[in-house]
Amino acid sequence: MEELVIRDADVVDGSGGPSYRADVVVDGGRIVSIVQEAAAAGCQRPEARRELDAEGLVLSPGFIDMHAHSDLALLRDPDHSAKAAQGVTLEVLGQDGLSYAPVDDRTREEVRRAITGWNGDGDDIDFDWRSVGEYLDRLDSGFDGRGIAVNAAYLIPQGTVRALAVGWEDRAATPQELDRMRQLVAEGMEQGAVGMSSGLTYTPGMYAKDAELTELCRVVARYGGYYCPHHRSYGAGALQAYEEMVALTREAGCALHLAHATMNFGVNKGRAPELLSLLDEALAAGADISLDTYPYTPGSTTLAALLPSWASEGGPEAVLRRLVDEETAERVRYDLEVVGADGCHGVPVEWDTIEISGVTAPGLAEYVGRTVQESADRLGESPWVTARRLLLDDRLGSTILQHVGHEENVRAIMRHRVHTGGSDGILQGAKPHPRAYGTFPHYLGRYVRELGVLSLEECVAHLTARPAARLRLPDRGRVREGFRADLVLFDPATVAAGSSFDTPRVLPTGIPYVLVDGRFVIEDGRRTDVLAGRAVRRTP
Repeated sequence: MEELVIRDADVVDGSGGPSYRADVVVDGGRIVSIVQEAAAAGCQRPEARRELDAEGLVLSPGFIDMHAHSDLALLRDPDHSAKAAQGVTLEVLGQDGLSYAPVDDRTREEVRRAITGWNGDGDDIDFDWRSVGEYLDRLDSGFDGRGIAVNAAYLIPQGTVRALAVGWEDRAATPQELDRMRQLVAEGMEQGAVGMSSGLTYTPGMYAKDAELTELCRVVARYGGYYCPHHRSYGAGALQAYEEMVALTREAGCALHLAHATMNFGVNKGRAPELLSLLDEALAAGADISLDTYPYTPGSTTLAALLPSWASEGGPEAVLRRLVDEETAERVRYDLEVVGADGCHGVPVEWDTIEISGVTAPGLAEYVGRTVQESADRLGESPWVTARRLLLDDRLGSTILQHVGHEENVRAIMRHRVHTGGSDGILQGAKPHPRAYGTFPHYLGRYVRELGVLSLEECVAHLTARPAARLRLPDRGRVREGFRADLVLFDPATVAAGSSFDTPRVLPTGIPYVLVDGRFVIEDGRRTDVLAGRAVRRTP
């Protein structure tokens, strides 16, 4: 007898087609049979050792978070309810060109410092890996050798690769260094990565010119992977930056997945149709393109990410030395406030849109939840003085919410046929962006049920089958016989994000059951102790 039958579920199978009522039987971590209601009426209904009554619930494939920053959280926190409770059964790590493999002893420490704001300082993690394959093996063993909460795939971070082969300097790679980067990317793909990411407003990845990126994308394409860039601007040069990535990947023959693809800042209000027209033209010409977004208007990153690239050259210690120097700090201020630093997407910074969401130094907690402008006004000083002090005292570890998005752009882009869901969820800080805890139920509750921007069937396809196809996973993303039993059951009438900007760490409602590999990680709305997640490696 099989392990589990999910009885009388309204199945939304990920295809985008209409829902149907069925009994779904799970055994050995896979869906072994689906008996639709019409068929069940004329034959004996399936039986199993356990029966779950799903009356009134939708059964869908587990959600795939195409842009996650859980690189250390999955190893640090076996509970990981921030994602598991949303119905996420697979996260894609290694985003924005900076993560923890491949590294050597030098770059491991440099990268840890550079992305403390994303993932914490990592002092509680035993960094016993160096290669991509060793990191994936570590995900397999997970917490105390028992696994991880949900599955995880990995993108080779191009900035980390450049740090390893070239360093943190703003210069072209030598032919020997380019060969070394090609080798590192090839090794990472052979060891199971699904593609390569870039953070082209973050150092040192941003120092790579298009020719260098094209050569690395050629390697990714040989292995059937995809390129996932955080491109060079989401502000003043956004459309040109999108055009650059489309042209670059077409030259390389590589699939393109645009990370958190949106149009932000005042200069881009209402301009999403221009982006979608660009993508439609490329798709019609044969380009292989997809994208992800989160269903919120503010973005989130580190305060240090706003700095001009020249000030970030050389790594974190070099940045701090420049900020200490009065003359150099004044140059930074001028670029930020007058010129529009490339780290702030070519737009002069508006300090009243920059909210501090987290700090690493406990003595700075008073800044959290306030914009830089609000803290400066309270202290009777200029906002740059406040921001500079935070950068120095928190040693670049402060995270921010950047309130620069536009709702009409968010809605237009999520309707597109190549759209997928990605939380870009940063789990660090006292007041993180609510997308970390709420992206997927927010799609279903706000944009499906309340606003009707997407139908339920469309939305589920965006969050399941479409990302599985981009990842080239042949047995995930659908409710289909033989597929992995990564499943979520939710109530379409009540599913909603519990998190908000005021209370961001609240879990969602209306998602009582989540299964990873056929095992309940959420049961009756509560996290179990099951650790069924593993590394998901590229399918040859």
